[in-house]
Amino acid sequence: MKTKLKNRQYFSSTLRNDLVSELDQLHKDTGIPKSKLLDQAVELLLKHHQRRIKGCY
Repeated sequence: MKTKLKNRQYFSSTLRNDLVSELDQLHKDTGIPKSKLLDQAVELLLKHHQRRIKGCY
């Protein structure tokens, strides 16, 4: 049974193998959870495409 989350949603997708390896290494080097790194990546992508997003840091 999945834990109910207040501020997050489960999301499933796939990434290229090389991107997964780089994400894993970035996580190990920084200690930042992968979910937070992916949040940052999506925010940057949305900014790049000039979308308004809430709570952007």
